Amino acid sequence: MNKKNWKDISTIKKQGINYLVEGNGKIKKFKPWLGDIFSFLYDRIMEKSIFPKLFNGDISKHFEILKREFKDIHDKEVLEIATGSGTISEVLPNDNKYVGIDISKGLLKKAYSRFKAKGFQNFELYNTSAEILPFDENTFDFAVCNLSLNFFDNIELLLHDLRRMLKTNSTFFCSVPIPERKPEKSKIHGTLYSEKELNEIFAKYNFDFESKPYENGAILYFTAILKDK
Repeated sequence: MNKKNWKDISTIKKQGINYLVEGNGKIKKFKPWLGDIFSFLYDRIMEKSIFPKLFNGDISKHFEILKREFKDIHDKEVLEIATGSGTISEVLPNDNKYVGIDISKGLLKKAYSRFKAKGFQNFELYNTSAEILPFDENTFDFAVCNLSLNFFDNIELLLHDLRRMLKTNSTFFCSVPIPERKPEKSKIHGTLYSEKELNEIFAKYNFDFESKPYENGAILYFTAILKDK
């Protein structure tokens, strides 16, 4: 993958993390949800607050589902949108070539240590948003987005880029809270799309949408296979 050629986006690598470089030569900055200063609390917040209180779900069951879904993925080019602290390294086989993006430098630093500890020999991390994806066409065999799709300002722009970056018949796997499963008094941030709305949006970009029969609070698990370009 030649990361610097697509749309003339250039990158610089520091301490294992790739940063985008703007036209003035400065590293592009992003504003994380919690701020990088709180990145060390991220996993605890997800386990103790987000899952039980907002999702009415079980984080252990969440990772059991991911492990089941990812166990047969081997020797693939994998893209994760919103890497977070790199917990996918706990469930994704380490013989894959992994590329992850996130707007939080602090979380990416945690992710870097995790992927190293889990024995991944081929992985790259990028400090960028879902709206700026500097990767070439027909690069990835599999893409993942866990619990972040509701935070993106422009989901259709993301799907446009996924269609560009994924190979035909590749799979996008996603977990996301949806309004029809949301606990009544729960205030989940971002834009919540219903299962029907997600199906319609993905179909618009030639993805074959399929919901997974898992029940875990507010979370919908689904796959979307890119049928053609």
